[in-house]
Amino acid sequence: MKVERSYPCAAVTPKAEAAILRGHPWVYDAEILSMDGAPENGGLVDVRSKKGAYLGTGFLSEASKIRVRLISRNANDRFDAAFWERKLRWAWEYRKTVMDPQDLDACRIIFGEADMFPGLTVDRFHDLLSVQVLSAGMERVKGTLLPLLVDMLRKDGQTIRGVYERNEAALRDKEGLPKYKGWFPLSGEAAPESPVTEITENGVRYLVDVENGQKTGFFLDQKYNRRCVARLAAGKTVLDCFTHTGSFALNAALGGAAHVTAVDVSASAVEMARTNAERNGLAERMDFLTADVFQLLPSLEKEPPRYDFIILDPPAFTKSRRTAASAMAGYKEINYRAMRLLPRGGYLATCSCSHFAEEEKFLAMLRSAAKDAGVRLRQIEARQQSCDHPILWGVEETNYLKFYLFQVV
Repeated sequence: MKVERSYPCAAVTPKAEAAILRGHPWVYDAEILSMDGAPENGGLVDVRSKKGAYLGTGFLSEASKIRVRLISRNANDRFDAAFWERKLRWAWEYRKTVMDPQDLDACRIIFGEADMFPGLTVDRFHDLLSVQVLSAGMERVKGTLLPLLVDMLRKDGQTIRGVYERNEAALRDKEGLPKYKGWFPLSGEAAPESPVTEITENGVRYLVDVENGQKTGFFLDQKYNRRCVARLAAGKTVLDCFTHTGSFALNAALGGAAHVTAVDVSASAVEMARTNAERNGLAERMDFLTADVFQLLPSLEKEPPRYDFIILDPPAFTKSRRTAASAMAGYKEINYRAMRLLPRGGYLATCSCSHFAEEEKFLAMLRSAAKDAGVRLRQIEARQQSCDHPILWGVEETNYLKFYLFQVV
């Protein structure tokens, strides 16, 4: 049955039409040929081809170059509370299907476009939800979405103490949205007294501060990659570079490493890693160093070899195509140095969390680094982000994490 359309309508270019038909949910401002009706910022608009064919319905963002973000390509959808509850249920049921039950206690429940919630991230940390809203449309409907999500999880037997909004990201400026953080008000409930909770991931316990931690509080996308590192680390002497809260280092130590050195340029990050080690009873087999990895690795070449497993988990060196080339130079430098430090038979875990560090470029960088270091790489595994951060084909932005395990031979 054809539904009568009541939304403003944007006619788009053939280029935009082709992208939508390939599965991409964005329409850029330059791709809109005309706009009929009275659209509102954050409101819904229909998108049609130049010839008038219905392509989808999405949120309008008047201040953004991404002018429309599609939420549906079904002309029969009604965008009421039942629609959003259905989509939330699909996202949660997907996590319950692809993850072990114990892993659901700390996982990403909503991953933006990959779950068809453009501009919305929801991470679960035990009894707290940490939310980031990065689009005008999601800002407009969050008052419906978030109570529905909490209610759904509680009915499924999950304990949820509160919802914290981490809306300080610079991307909100591009949406014309104010930046702030704070507790989302749940009807009839007082805000939790503390934004700190404890999670357990791969057997390692962490305190997570959803108010002050990085991004939404903790990086969940390397969950299963850390598990692979733990498996390889038994009996090894490990150097974990860019350790942040110590997650890779702690997994290696719990996995039976002989000793682990955790390094970060941030003194506060190193202190947090040390606290996490003590919390897990692992401090005796670990040491912690505040240092710039770019300076540390060359200096270690002057000393007798001591590490047979090096982990490189740097922050994103590039957040745009414009800086991708210089980022690749940085990735090559640390990988080249690590390869030179490792003995024959040693192990290397290396990754990039930047979408703009494309896989082909990253692999070419690794080949070049190995050639210059005079080593060969035997690939153990090529991995990506964990399955609670799903990759939606047709939306290349959802495919961002590259993770490789090698033996140097």
